[in-house]
Amino acid sequence: MTHATLFDDRQCTLGEGPLWHPKREQFFWFDILEKKLYSKDETGPLEWEFDECVSAAGWVDHSTLLIASETSLFLFDVDKGEKGETLAQIEADNEITRSNDGRADPFGGFWIGTMGYDAEPNAGAIYRYYKGEVRCIFPEITISNAICFSPDGKFAYFCDTAEKVIRRQKLNQENGWPTGPSEVWLDFTNEDFGADGAVVDSRGCLWNAQWGANRVACYSPEGVLLETIAVPDASQTSCPAFGGKDLTDLLVTTARVLLSDEALAKEPLAGSTFISRNAGKGQAEHQVKLP
Repeated sequence: MTHATLFDDRQCTLGEGPLWHPKREQFFWFDILEKKLYSKDETGPLEWEFDECVSAAGWVDHSTLLIASETSLFLFDVDKGEKGETLAQIEADNEITRSNDGRADPFGGFWIGTMGYDAEPNAGAIYRYYKGEVRCIFPEITISNAICFSPDGKFAYFCDTAEKVIRRQKLNQENGWPTGPSEVWLDFTNEDFGADGAVVDSRGCLWNAQWGANRVACYSPEGVLLETIAVPDASQTSCPAFGGKDLTDLLVTTARVLLSDEALAKEPLAGSTFISRNAGKGQAEHQVKLP
């Protein structure tokens, strides 16, 4: 077991959605409940605040991100700090839900999951944005997580954390839409932790942040546990992303939400963002292609 080290000491209430921007060579991540986007560069820490919850992003060009919020998908210029065009509405008329996990796919689309603010059963769903269209692809999700893709684009992975399994979904090779039923790929029903965010490396191995377990775990394409990365003083690991110039660094977000004062005293770095250097060779983050 290797150990992640502190990357950024700003403590998120609910850290999520880490993203490596390959053109900028820069990590971005979110604090969903504090409605903030974070980053850092050679000038120091950076942050942007929004008027609603934001949770995940994909990169469009050097300065533009596609950001998922509790009501929409919109463009954001990180250099100007300005919100641009709203591309689609996502559950804008549903007051109990917000966006959660999301990631760009190998076909230029973007997947985003929603969930209830209080994890109301089956209140959320998983959507895909592609060529200007938003389609609900998995309804009745309680806690959407682990959205990621195999390097050959043949499979997507996702989970409903409440279900305690990670599923694998075949994708149409022409356009990336799901085809056929999903299948259970990893079963955690006998484990104490929850399957949270995930990313797949260039070998096809899936790295899963495991909520409540102080770790990110790596599984082979066959679903065999290969290794774990411990995240000290932060039990609620929420999502990983590969980055760095060689895509060998693994960034891990964590959370403070739901921890008691006693637990927080034992986890002084809860909510901080961590990194494991030379963890493995990741995939390049896929570019979101606009219509």
